Amino acid sequence: MTLSNTPDAVERFWCKYRILLTNSGVKPQAADWYVRHAEAYLKAFEGRRLATHSAVEVEGWLAERDRIGRLRPWQFRQVVEAVRLLLQLGQAPASADVDWGYWREGGRELSPSHPTLARSVAPEPLETGVGGGGGVGEVRARVVAVIRQRNYSIRTEEAYCGWLDRFARFLKGADLRAAGASEVKAFLQALAVQGKVAASTQNQALNALVFVYDKVLERPLGELGSFARAKRPQRLPVVLSQSEVARLLGRLDGVHGMMAALLYGTGMRLMECVRLRVKDLDFDYRQILVRDGKGQKDRMVPMPVRLGEELQAHLAKVRALHRDDLAQGGGAVFLPDALERKYPGAAREWGRQYVFPASRLSADPRGGGVRRHHLHESSLQKAVHRAAREAGLSKPVNCHALRHSFATHVLEAGYDIRTVQELLGHSDVSTTMIYTHVLNRGGRGVRSPLDVMA
Repeated sequence: MTLSNTPDAVERFWCKYRILLTNSGVKPQAADWYVRHAEAYLKAFEGRRLATHSAVEVEGWLAERDRIGRLRPWQFRQVVEAVRLLLQLGQAPASADVDWGYWREGGRELSPSHPTLARSVAPEPLETGVGGGGGVGEVRARVVAVIRQRNYSIRTEEAYCGWLDRFARFLKGADLRAAGASEVKAFLQALAVQGKVAASTQNQALNALVFVYDKVLERPLGELGSFARAKRPQRLPVVLSQSEVARLLGRLDGVHGMMAALLYGTGMRLMECVRLRVKDLDFDYRQILVRDGKGQKDRMVPMPVRLGEELQAHLAKVRALHRDDLAQGGGAVFLPDALERKYPGAAREWGRQYVFPASRLSADPRGGGVRRHHLHESSLQKAVHRAAREAGLSKPVNCHALRHSFATHVLEAGYDIRTVQELLGHSDVSTTMIYTHVLNRGGRGVRSPLDVMA
């Protein structure tokens, strides 16, 4: 289909386009912007019928549209949706070949507090007299310094600082450094009795305050004695059967489908998957190196043979995108632990690029430079939740359920638990033991009396 040059035909086409926008849930006040984006796309391919547009050309236009980060994420999603609906109206074959989910959801920027970037952002200097009563501001700055010296995760840093602030509020302005075991005990008891928090929440608060007093203030709390403990529920992991996994993956395609398949096929954690770099994939030995996993441990996981060709085809697209970024003077990627200062050219090397890059460039919150970060993990989380709903799965499915399913199915296949422990990166085999529950087949292997009735 192509647009006729006659004014009446053009007007009829855009009238149909606006009707499609309305039927797709686009608000009337935003429709004009969708039309402008669609017109900009058509202008780039002036004189050509929509049916002749290839998926490569469509994705190339989308990549070029925001290569220097002029648009905000929501605006870029609007551009993607405008083009998708345009090709749908024109019945263009490319509409079915473009990975719209990746382009629409893959452009979300990483915030300065994102786990990938946050530890490279230096903490703000503490001004004299700033930080609240009881010396909490000074103590918080010291907590951040000690945590980063010990190379703990940014999530641990956020949690510990959060509990420090909450404990300071509980003290109602009293000097934090003068408080001790009795105040900590009263705080923990209040969490359980008045706050009705879960046992894991109370334990996290206890660990945070023990760390603050022991490692930061160098005043160990000692024995706290007995206090009201939150009840610890015994939870079993959500495990999908192999048929349920097949139904879930069948509802996913494109980049998100490949990532979800990797989570199940390797047992990787969500962030381990999105942070994969090209050099971590070993196609000859069919294995993947997971770098700096939980507990700062590297490990090897198997590369699913079924994904080998799909991964290589995907990397070919990523490499073409990287070449275009280099040609435009970009192509740099985030490097941790001051590697970029040590090896100035390493950030543009192909092997260090993310396997699953974002669909658009964004400003690096550390220095303002334009980079292509990895895909935001929330895009995969949303895709998995949507696929589970469409597949009619009643279990509470998330990305981590695929890791649980991997562990359970590997044990079912007869592999020993030590092997599974290494594949999952668990420090203690007792953590891995939780997956043996499913091997007993419904209550320690006991056969229901209903099944043995004559």
